[in-house]
Order: sequence, then structure tokens, then C-alpha cells
Amino acid sequence: MAQFTQEQLRQRADQLIAYHAEADEKNEWTFFVDEMYAKNCIYICEYGGTMLVKAEGIDEIKATHYGRDMQHGWEDWTFPYMDVYVGSDNRLVTHWMNRGPGRKADGSYNETHGMSFLTFDDDLKICNQLDIFDMAHQMKLCDDLEKQGLLSPELKGNWVIPMKQKLIDMLSK
Repeated sequence: MAQFTQEQLRQRADQLIAYHAEADEKNEWTFFVDEMYAKNCIYICEYGGTMLVKAEGIDEIKATHYGRDMQHGWEDWTFPYMDVYVGSDNRLVTHWMNRGPGRKADGSYNETHGMSFLTFDDDLKICNQLDIFDMAHQMKLCDDLEKQGLLSPELKGNWVIPMKQKLIDMLSK
């Protein structure tokens, strides 16, 4: 397996960050997948132990995580990057925010932290991605947005309410 330098990995991360910034503006999240992801990439996001999203291959990634999931209530959200941490063996970690619409009364953002653990293949494409974020804080953020009149009814109906129920069910067992 090729071993890329920290500089090469950082440049690739910068490219991903630029694509995400463009996706935030366009609200279209599939245009960069072929460029950034290996054909057989495995993308995983475990939603607080309640639900596993696992997409295998770029077609599934475009159909689920960057397609279906980003186009139903998340339109006014952005996901800015805070930092990138380059590790060894072609791995890096990105720290980003789930940033909801509007701002709080004190001017700060409505946001929660997230992280992605990325592994790159010999072609410097993402071959494994694990996204994590704190579901409790995400649910609280959505409650705060609703109080401010900023939570999309679509997001509330198709993600927030079902996810809260999944958390309750999981914790009740």
C-alpha cells in the first residue's frame, strides 16, 4: 500500500473541505463523490447507537448519505470544518460542525460538533469513512432551533421525531 505524506493527505483533505463548502452553497452533495471516494468505499455513520447508516460503494453513498439524507430538511444547514488531523497509514480525522440555520440571541451559531475518520487508498481516494457526532446534543440543537422557529418541519417530521423515538426505545431496553 502506498504511504502518502502528511502534506499530500492535508492537500486531499483541503480538496474535500472545498467540495463541502461548495455543496453547502449549492445544497447538492453528490457532485464530488466520484472524485473523492473509491468505487468500493465503505461509509458508516452510527446515529448514537440507534441506527446504522452503512453505504458500500459510491453509488450507495450518493443514494443515501449525500443524496437522500442531505435533501430532506437539511437544506438550510452547513457543515463547516474546524480542523484536520493527519495521522499515519493514510488516515486523517476531520472536525466539523453540524451548523443549523440562524444564530442564537448572543450571536453564536446553532451548532454541534462532528468528526469523520477517513482512510485513503493507493489512488488517494477515501476508501473508509466513519462519521460520529453526539446525538443528545444534536437533538437539543434541533429543540433549540424549533424554539427559535428555525427547524424545518420536514426535518422534524422525518428525522428529529423518529430519532428521538429510537433513542427512547434503545434506552428503555
